[in-house]
Amino acid sequence: MNIVLISIGISVIALIYAAFLVMWVIKKPTGTPQMQAIAKSIQEGATAYLNRQSMTMAFFAIIIFVLLAVFMPKGQYNNGLWTGVSFLFGALFSALAGYIGMSVSVRANVRTAEGARKGLKEALNIAFRGGAVTGLAVVGLALLGVSGFYYLFTEVMNIPAGDATNILVGFGFGASLISLFARVGGGIFTKAADVGADLVGKIEKNIPEDDPRNPAVIADNVGDNVGDCAGMGADLFETYAVTLIAAMILAASTLTGSVGTNGIIFPLALGAVAVVASIIGTWFVQLGKKQNIMGALYKGLIATGVLSAIGFYFVTENMIGDMMIFYASLVGIGITFFINIITEYYTAKEYRPVKAIGKASQTGAGTNLIAGLAVGLESTILPTLVIVIGIFLAYYFGSQSEAVSSGIYGIAIAAVAMLSTTGMIIATDSYGPITDNAGGIAEMTKLPPEVRKITDELDSVGNTTKAVTKGYAIGSAALAALVLFQAFTSELTKHAGGESFLFNINDHIVLIGLMLGGLLPFAFSSSCMRSVGIAAHAVVEEVRKQFREIPGIMEGKAKPLYGRCVDIVTKAALKQMIVPALMAVITPVAVGYILGPRALGGLLAGVILTGFLMALFMSTGGAAWDNGKKFIEDGNYGGKGSDAHKAAVVGDTVGDPFKDTAGPALNALIKVINTIAVIIAPLIVGNSLLG
Repeated sequence: MNIVLISIGISVIALIYAAFLVMWVIKKPTGTPQMQAIAKSIQEGATAYLNRQSMTMAFFAIIIFVLLAVFMPKGQYNNGLWTGVSFLFGALFSALAGYIGMSVSVRANVRTAEGARKGLKEALNIAFRGGAVTGLAVVGLALLGVSGFYYLFTEVMNIPAGDATNILVGFGFGASLISLFARVGGGIFTKAADVGADLVGKIEKNIPEDDPRNPAVIADNVGDNVGDCAGMGADLFETYAVTLIAAMILAASTLTGSVGTNGIIFPLALGAVAVVASIIGTWFVQLGKKQNIMGALYKGLIATGVLSAIGFYFVTENMIGDMMIFYASLVGIGITFFINIITEYYTAKEYRPVKAIGKASQTGAGTNLIAGLAVGLESTILPTLVIVIGIFLAYYFGSQSEAVSSGIYGIAIAAVAMLSTTGMIIATDSYGPITDNAGGIAEMTKLPPEVRKITDELDSVGNTTKAVTKGYAIGSAALAALVLFQAFTSELTKHAGGESFLFNINDHIVLIGLMLGGLLPFAFSSSCMRSVGIAAHAVVEEVRKQFREIPGIMEGKAKPLYGRCVDIVTKAALKQMIVPALMAVITPVAVGYILGPRALGGLLAGVILTGFLMALFMSTGGAAWDNGKKFIEDGNYGGKGSDAHKAAVVGDTVGDPFKDTAGPALNALIKVINTIAVIIAPLIVGNSLLG
């Protein structure tokens, strides 16, 4: 239990360090009264939305808690209540991680804008450390929740390790559910506001992106925070927690003896090492002589990865005693590295894909859309090959290990190791909306051109880091879902009296499940995209109405009613997020109880496959569209206001809900469905209507 207690202690240290960074950021100057007023509007809008979203999520969480407590099978160590309690804490910690990160981000934005007066170094430090709060809050709370509950169940309540890990699935389910709500709701909010602001402001009125004359400008800036801070924080909290729990369940069901005991807590040890590495890694984010912002961020990521790998070596040697498992952990770190590089290539302005979209914009919106779709489709190839090779190598190392002799455990450890840089990855992601808001504040308050130049440079890199984070989240989701699928199979076997469950594609029931699973990401994405369209339409109508009915807006003599647009997207996001969330929760339950375990296994396989590919296509393609527009705004092909720019804005309008709503939400969909399958596995064996 020393390892578990150390994990708890290190998670607390991460939260203390996050609190230190909060105090450091808050002490920075906030600029002029006008800057403070705009920042306050963004802060109030983001907080109001998140509070209302939390109330909606709490309603569903309480209902699910009751269902878990009442209907979970009654066993010697778990009467359903503890699964429900674990679920509530998973939901609470997930929501809290996002809330903490967003609360700091909406305060760091104005301080970053003011810091840009002093130069690039000061602005980067404030933005990155503001983002690091989210990263450390996520990994600290996730590790604390999983290791803390494991200690409670095994040491305080004397529950055997295998049963304790099964109860922990509730924690993962709570995190997954909140992630789904946060991703869908935040994505609808941010993209409805963004699309509405762009379509009227940029295309119809030919005014800049963050022009204070645009009634949707505050809603747009609020959306950056609720989508990419709160939403991404909840997303990767869930990925982190679910991956740890899935690896622990797998160890409990496949490993025996002392290696089995160590194998269960081994993922916690890796998590603890990675948290320490992430804290140290934040110190390496420093600008060099070339003033390369992305290079500074990569220093932190590389340092975190290297330090994690060194720590993994010693932990593996002492706990498992077999270097094959260490090699499996290196596979996970390698997957992270290659996915980051590939995603940057497809989304950064310096490389062929984004430049091709910019060039295609010269001949209109149609060719821009064709080029963007082509880039998105192409962007699935290399990440998929990286994941395939990673799965092969991790399975090989696990199967060749004399200590564990389990290929699937090797994949589980690779997935856990892949998450070793989560703290740093989220820090660079949350840095993005901070710099985006800082640029908006600088433009709205008409700060000097040299300040705006710095915030633009920071924001451009922020678009790439947000895209890289999405690629990372998608890749880790694929590995985590594969481990969860194995955990589902193990649960079925255990509750079927040792009878093995095979998912044979020649079995028509499995094939039906496979096709339904393949269909689900399409139906889910359709619902998300439609929701953005409905909300954006309402924003467009409101913005047009204000330009039409409030004299003097275009001349800057009258102030728009910003609150109306914020209220429109808030109500729309909360209303529209319910259907996709229910789709994710109800589908596996319905398939499991009606068609049976074999069909549910097919459903999981279909969701993992098409969900992974669609998430890559939408997230990377959308980010490429966004930076294609920014590539033109840098002065290429006519620059801002040109016909090419207007075509690129149309492409970006399509790409926005791709990259910030439907694409990222597919991560949560994949893991929610797999987690629910693990929970209901004992209930559907022998109890389905048809299967």
